[in-house]
Amino acid sequence: MEKTFMEAMDFRHACKIFDETKKIRDEDMKFILEVARKSPSSFGQEGWKFLVITNEELKAKLRPFCWDQPQVTTCSHLVVILAAIDAVKPESGIPATRFARREMPQEKKDFYNKLYKDHLTVTKVLDSDENVYSWTARQTYIAAGNMMTAAAIKGIDSCPIEGFDKAKVEEVLGLDTKKFQLAMVLPFGYRINPQSTQIRLPFEEVVEFIK
Repeated sequence: MEKTFMEAMDFRHACKIFDETKKIRDEDMKFILEVARKSPSSFGQEGWKFLVITNEELKAKLRPFCWDQPQVTTCSHLVVILAAIDAVKPESGIPATRFARREMPQEKKDFYNKLYKDHLTVTKVLDSDENVYSWTARQTYIAAGNMMTAAAIKGIDSCPIEGFDKAKVEEVLGLDTKKFQLAMVLPFGYRINPQSTQIRLPFEEVVEFIK
């Protein structure tokens, strides 16, 4: 039975070990990935890619470079979230192609292309691949958050992982880091242990209304 949004928020936690005997249904995994695909991104450029790994040998190869965390090998599906590098650079031609998807006069498309290039130049995003990665990796977290909530709605657990050797994981996956770089490792599956008590700061401490 699907959960309401707030039920999903109560259900979601960083699951540290998954039940290896339980596998996520294809339709549920497709739902989670569709939520990622439909997530918002800066200028609508979708500067990301999602690698879905179910191969147990590959998971085992990745685990030592993810601080040997058991989530990597016990999960049903391991999603490796990549941040785009070349695809968001104006000179690649891809941003212009993505702006062209919109139904608007050419002069307006030209305006958006110039605005995009000017913005990335002023903010120094284009100064280096490191700066590009910093910009696109932040956007992948929007998709990751949506994916985890979507999973929780289906009663599926997850655990966002930033504890990894970035270069080693990229090497194992054979990534062309001029095109994509590792942003997050995100396993999905079903919990084997009871959920720990959710601890959060009081509402009044984290929310301030300015009138």
